[in-house]
Amino acid sequence: MTDGPVQDLLGRVRGHVLVTGDQDYDQARRVYNAMFDRRPLAVVRAVDVADVRAAVDTARTSGLELAVRGGGHSVPGFGTVDDGIAVDLSAMKGIRIDPEAGVAHVQAGCTWGDLNHATYDFGLATTGGIISTTGVSGLTLGGGIGYLARAHGLSCDNLRSADVVLADGSFVTAGPDEHDDLFWALRGGGGNFGVVTSLEFDLHPVRDIYGGPMFFELDAAEELLRTFREWLPQAPREMGGFPAFQIAPPLPFIPEERHGQPFILFVACFNGPDEEGERLLSAFRDVAQPVAEHVGRMPYPALNSAFDALVPPGLQHYWKASFLPELSDEAIAAHLSHGPKVPAVQSTVHLYPLDGAVHDVAQDETAFAYRDADIAQVIAGMWPDPGDNADNIRWVRDYYAALEPHSSAGGYVNFMAEDDQDRVRGNYRDNYDRLVDIKKRYDPDNLFHLNQNIKPDTEA
Repeated sequence: MTDGPVQDLLGRVRGHVLVTGDQDYDQARRVYNAMFDRRPLAVVRAVDVADVRAAVDTARTSGLELAVRGGGHSVPGFGTVDDGIAVDLSAMKGIRIDPEAGVAHVQAGCTWGDLNHATYDFGLATTGGIISTTGVSGLTLGGGIGYLARAHGLSCDNLRSADVVLADGSFVTAGPDEHDDLFWALRGGGGNFGVVTSLEFDLHPVRDIYGGPMFFELDAAEELLRTFREWLPQAPREMGGFPAFQIAPPLPFIPEERHGQPFILFVACFNGPDEEGERLLSAFRDVAQPVAEHVGRMPYPALNSAFDALVPPGLQHYWKASFLPELSDEAIAAHLSHGPKVPAVQSTVHLYPLDGAVHDVAQDETAFAYRDADIAQVIAGMWPDPGDNADNIRWVRDYYAALEPHSSAGGYVNFMAEDDQDRVRGNYRDNYDRLVDIKKRYDPDNLFHLNQNIKPDTEA
């Protein structure tokens, strides 16, 4: 049973097919979240679409499970699988920028760091996340929240088309004029419908921005969060950023005696003149003087990679996420109760604003349904020692439970944990039934089920 599929792959794949015993196998099977230590039958390091089709065909015909990864950042470890086939797209790194049209063509193995590097030279960017090692494809398929979302919408709102290998091995381009139903589903529906091999994005004028983190004492947290709630609707769309709870890392701009202590902070990203950015941030400085800050003009890619060192591969990850219709007094109270207890310097809590251009898109225009939410909040539990798992997972769950009465039923699929499968319908609200219909059409046997899974069986 195992020799046949591997032989099929070896005969068709131009890239590398790694199996147990190969020199690079243990490295190839690892994913970002070290909680998941799985052993695929084969890891296919694809270099082109033909390699992806070979892996999909082999998994389908042999009945093996299929995992797909680009950046490998999936918190539930969906990029790997025991005794199945893992397709690693990370070698597919091609990028082509058309600066006149303001368009980027990006292969699915690219990270946001790759794309930001390529577009910065032209003074362009599109909405990405806040960690540059995140895969472009995975973030976009789940929606794509980032610093530029208030001005330019989610990553998926900037998607013009996508090349996709379907469950039957066929290759299609999905866009507004062809496979438009698939294109609709890809914009927020995750990896449920095929393997995306390349993406085409709209780009916007973004080069150097004014921003960075500002650390405040915890006793100012309540007033800062209330100020953020009132300030946000008045802030120009060019101002992106979010409040967070964070233990101070050992950075030179933070007083050494405060390293390792918890703070509330605001991270700003303003695509406008310095003096206007300074004026906008004065609303927070009027509440409290920052203990430390690193705010100024910097390249957009520098801010987009500023937190990379805090979250290297190999940490333990357990996250929970939800949308807030509004940052109510009750939600603020829950954050004040649990946020200061953040257990490790790698762990954090972010409150991403979803107003502005995100609200301009109708709820049923893409699969991403929470166009009326004000905040996407994530409790990102991350730490190095597996011995801390029980205590730190409990912190995440208790925090989430405190927020649940004030939150919507669903959350942002890119932040969901492995045990969140019962929330999938809630993640898509009234868009769910349409997604099921599209799933039936493109993946009726649910080959692509290692994800926040939209099952083709409506009774499931």
